[in-house]
Amino acid sequence: MKSIDRARIAPLMVREQKRLRGCLLLLLGASIWWTGCASIGPPLPPSLELPKPPTDLHAVRKGDQVTLTWSIPARTTDRQSVRYLGKTRICRSVGVAFASVAAPGVAAAPVTAAASDAGTTLGVGAAPKECGTPVGDAPPPANFTQARKSSAKKSPATFTDILPSAIQQANPTSFAAYAVEVLNAAERGAGISNQVRIPLVPTVAPFGSFSAQATAQGVLISWQCPPTSGTGTDVKYLFRIYRRAESKLAASKIADIDATDCAAGPSGIAPLAGASASTANAGANATEPHDKIVTSFLDQTFEWESTYFYRATVVSVMQTPGKPTVEVEGDDTAEVKVFAHDVFPPAVPSGLQAVFSGPGQQPFIDLIWAPVTDADLEGYNVYRHEDGAAAVKLNATPVRMPAFRDTLVKAGKKYSYSVSAVDQRGNESARSEAADESVP
Repeated sequence: MKSIDRARIAPLMVREQKRLRGCLLLLLGASIWWTGCASIGPPLPPSLELPKPPTDLHAVRKGDQVTLTWSIPARTTDRQSVRYLGKTRICRSVGVAFASVAAPGVAAAPVTAAASDAGTTLGVGAAPKECGTPVGDAPPPANFTQARKSSAKKSPATFTDILPSAIQQANPTSFAAYAVEVLNAAERGAGISNQVRIPLVPTVAPFGSFSAQATAQGVLISWQCPPTSGTGTDVKYLFRIYRRAESKLAASKIADIDATDCAAGPSGIAPLAGASASTANAGANATEPHDKIVTSFLDQTFEWESTYFYRATVVSVMQTPGKPTVEVEGDDTAEVKVFAHDVFPPAVPSGLQAVFSGPGQQPFIDLIWAPVTDADLEGYNVYRHEDGAAAVKLNATPVRMPAFRDTLVKAGKKYSYSVSAVDQRGNESARSEAADESVP
């Protein structure tokens, strides 16, 4: 038996071990590659970066201004985050809704004015809508990318459109439809937002010489009517007055006054919305007085020793049979400030009578008078004076009822009495006419 040459076999064994390890690694790599290939899906197309059309467009009209608000889309139509935002087109259509993008040769049916309500939102159908010729563009927010990353809340956007007076005058019973179309950086969009309707009823300029001042009866608000020159319409008008306390930001409506004859005159002719305040004031008193024209209002719902701000607006009211009433506020008057400082005494008491009673009992004189009806009345002061002497107040605190009994009288004396009224801030009225009575 031959002996094994270990020196020659050792290198052969090393090479064989390396070959086996290489095969094992190759098989392992193939296994991993096969498993990975099994999890790969179909390749995804690149995002078109088309922002989803907003669905919360809202519109508010004040005078000639229509303020639009909406939320900036955070997602694209393929459910990706919006990375590159472009401008937003502002769309306006008078009388009809925006046209659908139909197949070639097929016209989209417009929405008629019969479906119009003030502030109505129009639903967007399955077919996208065309903006047509935009009336303006809203630029993208400068910090859109940073705001999108730092907050999960929706970012608001706003735009103010000015309604031309010619459109209002030509379409007083119609409406304007608004929508917005948000574009990407390449100025491509996925369609317009929900649509909203705004009535086109014309508005008039605010009444001139608007003022407010504190009086004994309350805060007296007054104004002047404009000249009756313009175009005739079936519009009714209200003069709406707002009041705001100095400590508050929001104002509250305190009165709606029929102002049709003031705004349009007895002839029913309304002035144009563009009439200047100076022109309106110049002709305010040029016409003959009319029994239905009101040019003042007394506010009695305030609190004394407080500061208030008053403003007012002329409201155009359109009433069409079978449709809801449409109201559109015009521009506001300038705000006027009033400090309701009560320096006004109550009314002077009247009807004072003095009657003596005494036989068989302690003598006294009863006083009675007509009550004062001031809302802030605190009570009354009773004064008595004798011949050759100064008047003396008989009560230490205000008398609550319109009656008083004087028990400090003496036989053989003649007394003269008078009464004054006092309010809650200590303002005292003049004294009433005197009433005399003698004690036998």
